[in-house]
Amino acid sequence: MKPTDAPSGLTRDLLLAGHLPAMIAQANPDMRLTTDAERTASLRAILQARPEHGDGLWVFAYGSLIWNPAIHIAGRRMARAVGWHRSFCLSTKAGRGTPDNPGVMLGLRQGGDCVGAVLRVAEDGLEHELDLLWRREMVADGYIPLWVPVEDQAGEKLGQAIAFTINPAVPSYCGDLAEDEVVRRLATARGGLGTAAEYLFRTRDGLRGMGIRDPLVERLANQVTVALAPGD
Repeated sequence: MKPTDAPSGLTRDLLLAGHLPAMIAQANPDMRLTTDAERTASLRAILQARPEHGDGLWVFAYGSLIWNPAIHIAGRRMARAVGWHRSFCLSTKAGRGTPDNPGVMLGLRQGGDCVGAVLRVAEDGLEHELDLLWRREMVADGYIPLWVPVEDQAGEKLGQAIAFTINPAVPSYCGDLAEDEVVRRLATARGGLGTAAEYLFRTRDGLRGMGIRDPLVERLANQVTVALAPGD
């Protein structure tokens, strides 16, 4: 089986059943996972800081949330996160990597901007859907959820959206990886949720489906395609 053949294993049912932490702990026993109390407090803090109340809220998607949100959404549209950029800067030793061959995933780093999608989560059932989202994105401490300003492609402000920004203070942060090492990890790493290559290619295809050609994602996808090509 080629690295790109493995299907994505992160599903809504997996999150509902609460099996993701156990899967990660089995793959990487040394990894510190967040407790239920920590996740609840984090979600409560985000909701208390909610800038506006109305018919739902926006979640900014820049990676797998684009093609596999696993939560119920009421709509989506292309959007730009102002003041943040997309980066492969989160090392993963579970999910799409192992302790012996870590993968690498996307995070939002400060500076520049990032074109992706905003997902609308309806007010009805809001806390339940966000709880599932927190079980997924906040299973460990690699991300810091923040409200970030978003705008459409014409520059019209859409308000604020929840975004999972990278936590540069944790051991899993790898923002200084050389690009050839990023490519190697994306081409070779795999774990219980699938391969790092699948994550990359599905993100590229999800962005393309919205008419977005992200230079970083396109460049890395081209290099990983070459790395996966059969030898002479």
